[in-house]
Amino acid sequence: MTDSTFDRRRIPDDATITRWTAGDGWNLRSFRWPVAGTARGTVLFMGGRGDFFEKYLETFAHFHRLGWRVESLDWRGQGGSGRLGARSDVGHTTRFADWTRDLADYATELKARAPGPIVVIGHSMGGHLVLRALAEGALPVAAAVLVAPMLGFADSLPQWMGRVVAHIAAKIVGTEQRMWKVSEKPFSPLDKRMGLLTHSRERYADEQYFWDTRPELKLGPASWGWIAAAYDSFAWLAKPGRIEAIKTPVLILSASADGLVSPPATRAMAARLPHARLVEFGDDAAHELLRETDAVRDSALAAIDTLLDETVPSATVGASTEA
Repeated sequence: MTDSTFDRRRIPDDATITRWTAGDGWNLRSFRWPVAGTARGTVLFMGGRGDFFEKYLETFAHFHRLGWRVESLDWRGQGGSGRLGARSDVGHTTRFADWTRDLADYATELKARAPGPIVVIGHSMGGHLVLRALAEGALPVAAAVLVAPMLGFADSLPQWMGRVVAHIAAKIVGTEQRMWKVSEKPFSPLDKRMGLLTHSRERYADEQYFWDTRPELKLGPASWGWIAAAYDSFAWLAKPGRIEAIKTPVLILSASADGLVSPPATRAMAARLPHARLVEFGDDAAHELLRETDAVRDSALAAIDTLLDETVPSATVGASTEA
């Protein structure tokens, strides 16, 4: 599955980077990669907190080779989609509902202009937001994949207690104040960051390449407002009946040694979903499963391909109308 000839640091010639305007006028950066002739459908990929879609060009290429049109967005407030706070290096929000609305609106527009089924893949925070949008009944998709979904924080306080602490801290220091200084985890030094994300030094270096060449894409730590909003959204998903009502087939990929999100919370959520399959990786996998070593990454992609073969057979196609 891994193509050693693909350039992970270059936008494909037949792909385009454009802008999409949300209903409230917010301008988001988007990625579109059509296929020649007839597409099997569309893979809509949504990254995690601090991500930008260039990090996943190699993953996009996998699905593109299989006949899928590929699209992606930088979430509002990160990547090339502006910022929600005064500091460009802080990931800030006070509510996740803006993001699920953007996702639902974009998917609805996509369905109208691009024939064929849509499959949505969300990584980390993106996985959380995909799940929430499904629970809101707002995503017109044939299947969903949650990759290391952020359904709880690793090594954290109980969610109810974390929510109280986060809201108190946000009131005391301000919602836009960053919670920590470096890395991806509170109190974790920057030199431990790669170990939290991936065992692949080469793929980890790709992110630094884009930071160096496109510094406006880089985002630092989360604000206290973001942390409080995350706990609020965890509580929203925990309400009985919300997850249980999802009828969309869902594949969940998780790493048992994930140091950023909570594997127990992921297992608990998977048990509540009526049409879910959980695939858990061991100590050889960190948080970014689709940017891991070849063995882990190929296994994760194989699991996704199996779901797509089961839910969206190759015969289910739509004529491509995009150039």
